[in-house]
Amino acid sequence: MPINEAQLVTWSGQGSVQQSAATYQTVRNVLNDTQSPYYLKLFDIFLQGSYGNETNIYADSDVDIVIRLESIFYSDTSGLSVQEKSNYEGNRSPAEYSLDKFKGEVGAWLVTKFGTGVKPGNKAIFVPGNGSSRRDADVLPCAEHRYYTSYPAVGSPAFLEGVVFWAKDGTKIVNYPKQHSDNCTTKHQATNGYFKPTVRIFKNMRNRMIENGLLKEGLAPSYYLEGLLWNVPYNYYGSSYQQTVTNCINFINESDTTQFHCANGIHWLLRDGYQVCWSPANFSAFMTALQAFWNDNGGKAKALWL
Repeated sequence: MPINEAQLVTWSGQGSVQQSAATYQTVRNVLNDTQSPYYLKLFDIFLQGSYGNETNIYADSDVDIVIRLESIFYSDTSGLSVQEKSNYEGNRSPAEYSLDKFKGEVGAWLVTKFGTGVKPGNKAIFVPGNGSSRRDADVLPCAEHRYYTSYPAVGSPAFLEGVVFWAKDGTKIVNYPKQHSDNCTTKHQATNGYFKPTVRIFKNMRNRMIENGLLKEGLAPSYYLEGLLWNVPYNYYGSSYQQTVTNCINFINESDTTQFHCANGIHWLLRDGYQVCWSPANFSAFMTALQAFWNDNGGKAKALWL
């Protein structure tokens, strides 16, 4: 049976909105509580992930929340000239507070407010839902990160603003969730509202491929699917979901995917050895499974596969 337009329309639908919104507000209120041990520090709270980017499907569960410490920041000056690095060093001052302390205080506060079910993970802190009004949530304590592109002796320096944190094994991870979200929204608007529903269709297809034994779980995270489809030009979206999916698949197969970027527009999408990049082997496994799935079920799209 082909994947008809009606099925794709169903798969394009957004998952839980009200409960996810309630979860975010509840956890945000706790993180913002004036009684918390870190309240006098400067920090920002915002969403990332599928719910934050409006690409969540019904199978998604966790709400991903970032709490970014802004009282201090970490820097990458590798892109600066020798003189600019000297200018930067001349303006540095030691910090009296640390990300480790901030993460510890955030974790302890979440345990105080939500109970012992709160558990630290490899990157984020898991906050269990209550089975009714609140979904599971992952809270990521991190710090501001600045990748400097210029640092003049007079005037303001220029930098890319992101987040930085360390995984349990000590791996340093720098990412740009706000740029990712902004770029996805821009893409969605430029495609007349097709981009985010198309991401949801690909996520649902991925889940069906896993159920059918075509793909191992964990090889195609939502973050990378958003990045993959963000690289598809605007004019490949539209007219119908079946045509859009076909266009996207064919464009990806025709392209030099080594030149694709993540949706933040900064990191490469496909590279080995980087926490923020999709393994080329996992990407290939996904595309192979997608080809088998779409060819078996995609009707007219089968003839267009390249």
